[in-house]
Amino acid sequence: MSSIKLDNIHKSFGDNHIIKGIDLQINEGEFLVLVGPSGCGKSTLLRILSGLETPDKGNIRIDKTDVTYQPPAKRDLAMVFQNYALYPHLTVYENMAFGLRMHKKPDIEIKERIKKATKILQIEDLLDRKPKALSGGQRQRVAVGRAIVRNPKAYLFDEPLSNLDAKLRSEMRVELKKIHQLLGTTMVYVTHDQIEAMTMGDRIAILRDGVIEQLDTPKNIYNFPSNEFVASFVGSPQMNFFSGKIHIEDNNKIFKTGDLQFQLPSNHYQSDKINNGEDYIMGIRPENIHDNHLSEIKDPSNTIGVNVELVENIGSNLYIHSKVNNSPLIVSLSGSSQVSVNDKIDFIFDMGKSHFFK
Repeated sequence: MSSIKLDNIHKSFGDNHIIKGIDLQINEGEFLVLVGPSGCGKSTLLRILSGLETPDKGNIRIDKTDVTYQPPAKRDLAMVFQNYALYPHLTVYENMAFGLRMHKKPDIEIKERIKKATKILQIEDLLDRKPKALSGGQRQRVAVGRAIVRNPKAYLFDEPLSNLDAKLRSEMRVELKKIHQLLGTTMVYVTHDQIEAMTMGDRIAILRDGVIEQLDTPKNIYNFPSNEFVASFVGSPQMNFFSGKIHIEDNNKIFKTGDLQFQLPSNHYQSDKINNGEDYIMGIRPENIHDNHLSEIKDPSNTIGVNVELVENIGSNLYIHSKVNNSPLIVSLSGSSQVSVNDKIDFIFDMGKSHFFK
């Protein structure tokens, strides 16, 4: 396994500045996920790392070797693409053996490597088939197997599950994470799917407009987002946001939005950074708002009454849609809750789990 370091990487296509000075340290054996909306630069960054694109500025090191201008073949990285990139006229065995033969590996070694990879991926019975005879999930396993047999310094994945249906995506997420745990090799994974990012990554780099907005563990990104963009990007349903101003009353910090106000606990994690008289965007996740009648939390100062406009039942949860001062409000309740459209409900905001952004 290897470490990878990117220093001040820039990349433009014509007048379009895609990557804007990215610094990134990828640790040995780490599963790092690059995630962000379409056009944020995540796939371009992966292609620069692989050698398929050359940066306009900056450098790339694998371990201590500068590979900035080395071709892909010299970097000893294995890449798995979104479209599988299998040779249609070759069997599964020949697809997996192709790269090894190009590197002049002996047949006995090729056979042993393929045997090991197919056992890990549970595709031993597919070796004589051609890609057209495989399902999407099987093709993806073969593409991953072709990467595994190379024993590279690191694996690069460019949205490898995006062509699969929801059930297969979920299964392959688990399989890829198991493979990482088994191999212990450095993996860099690009996706636009926040669920993939949160469930697979040891760390996540969230990109927007060619810069990294936050680089941290999934837990820290979810619980302590660095800005409003990160907070809105991670989490489903999306975080609720309200514009307002902070006031101090009787030594208590109060957030006022329209005709409503909420009191912050004295131990709020942002207490030292929230200033009297300043404007803020307050964010709070749907699961941190509770039905007053069911909640163990009793906090009249942070309780508001709303009218239910829509109920989404996804089985395990109900998503309650309403409005607060003309801003949308989504609350996540247990699927066993009895809530209907036009019900009036008092909701408690757990302000200890609120977030404030400038």
